[in-house]
Amino acid sequence: MGICHGKPIEHQSKNTLPASGETDEEAPTNSQPAKSSGFPFYSPSPLPSLFKSSPAVSSSVSSTPLRIFKRPFPPPSPAKHIRAFLARRHGSSTKPSNEVTIPEGKECEIGLDKSFGFSKHFASHFEIDGEVGRGHFGYTCSAKGKKGSLKGQEVAVKVIPKSKMTTAIAIEDVSREVKILRALTGHNNLVQFYDAFEDDENVYIVMELCKGGELLDKILQRGGKYSEDDAKKVMVQILSVVAYCHLQGVVHRDLKPENFLFSTKDESSPLKAIDFGLSDYVKPDERLNDIVGSAYYVAPEVLHRT
Repeated sequence: MGICHGKPIEHQSKNTLPASGETDEEAPTNSQPAKSSGFPFYSPSPLPSLFKSSPAVSSSVSSTPLRIFKRPFPPPSPAKHIRAFLARRHGSSTKPSNEVTIPEGKECEIGLDKSFGFSKHFASHFEIDGEVGRGHFGYTCSAKGKKGSLKGQEVAVKVIPKSKMTTAIAIEDVSREVKILRALTGHNNLVQFYDAFEDDENVYIVMELCKGGELLDKILQRGGKYSEDDAKKVMVQILSVVAYCHLQGVVHRDLKPENFLFSTKDESSPLKAIDFGLSDYVKPDERLNDIVGSAYYVAPEVLHRT
């Protein structure tokens, strides 16, 4: 499969002679009515040398022009299912016109408690320098400590606007992310969590600032080529931190090269797993059925809930 040919049908008369130097063994010497194939439908074969007479050869039947398909159809995109789920989860009003909304929890913003109990003195502890990254429901800035144990130290601050928390599930996601970050400490390949703050407009999650860039950027810089030893160094760190999270009863659910940062620009810099916004706790023998993750990275089993 993959290549489909439809050969135009050329009608030749009795008096038509082949060009000099050419032979046409398949040219009929006299016109005869086409024989019935005995099937309710018939398609002309792309191999005329094997079938000298075709029931499809008729003056009343028009031929299909030559077409070449490199692949039958493009693969279905997983982005639609993920975006639809995340839109419902975070209360987005943008929905495809042909998609039926499936309510998941409270979807009415009225009466939602957006108070997390975090400290409300972020401005007195940190000074934001500028934006360094942006995600679906928040953005990350670099900042510098103004007082306390982090005075003078550069940190990363994930800012999540409360205006985007329009469902009870979205609020629960933020609370769970901070809870997981507090619990996951002590591993060299986990981004270090410092503290969480809030005010009337935003939630601020203060973490270690990684200056080495994303693993994806490093892969692209190398043209996607890694020696076995270099690939081993990367994969050992990824598998180590994933195993540690699983031992703590946490599943990340959004593993991809963009969510691993190098601590520094040094070649021997350790990798740090970041972005636990979609992570969740899982108990032994428990099954999670949420369709979450990033398009083109999520496993097919997640999309099929199998």
